[in-house]
Amino acid sequence: MQDNVVQPKAGPKISYSGVSKSYGALLAVDSLDRVVEPGTFVALVGASGSGKSTLLKMTNRLIEPSAGSIAIGDEDITIGDAHLLRRSIGYVFQNIGLFPHMTVAQNIAIGWRLAGTKTIDKGRIAELLDMVELPADFAARLPNQLSGGQQQRVGVARALATKPGLMLMDEPFGALDPVTRELLAEAYRKLHDRMGLTTIMVTHDMAEALLIADRIWVMANGHITADATPAELLAGNCGDDAEALVAVPRAQAEKLVAMRKASTARSNGGGASQ
Repeated sequence: MQDNVVQPKAGPKISYSGVSKSYGALLAVDSLDRVVEPGTFVALVGASGSGKSTLLKMTNRLIEPSAGSIAIGDEDITIGDAHLLRRSIGYVFQNIGLFPHMTVAQNIAIGWRLAGTKTIDKGRIAELLDMVELPADFAARLPNQLSGGQQQRVGVARALATKPGLMLMDEPFGALDPVTRELLAEAYRKLHDRMGLTTIMVTHDMAEALLIADRIWVMANGHITADATPAELLAGNCGDDAEALVAVPRAQAEKLVAMRKASTARSNGGGASQ
């Protein structure tokens, strides 16, 4: 890929101050105070209903907080039009949401079109496709001519088209097969670093969070019960909620090692008996 396509820039700081979201008697997020430092990759993990997707969607006002404030940089997100705020933030979600009747180029350029730009910059489209490791001639294809992984790469390119400093990702790789999921997650992490982005990602895959995030926020019952680096989580002492999540990939790894040892022992035993 071409390293001179995008000039890196520092992503913004995100500040959550007393942020809550209630649905009647249900508190989805409860009085949250937290800061995402510029250029940091934060993964939100936790059981279903823990509040992680609600927190993510409050960041670009897809959901309005019931109380508290959120600032991107030094500016409160409620200042100005919500639609303009969303256009300034990259957003990638699991179901991709490509328009089936539009070409790849038209899908990527949808943000420009909403901003009033009527012509598609073919050179910029080619650069964006290169960023997500797709050939330039994919620009003329329709979404149904792409694999699931290729469609998700187009979704990332679309999110990057308006040159955001902040990227929000809601289970972006969850619908992909394991191999494609890992490759795309690694590719995005390289883009995050190269472009100096601030990224907040919701995932149910604890191993994915441990492998690609700088910090992991463990959520339960609307609270962040652990805020730690992957190394700190793996070392333990980050609380019961964090330990329960880390235990899953740890146990899987131990089982795979045990299976490999057993297979090797059987192979060695079989060879010796012949």
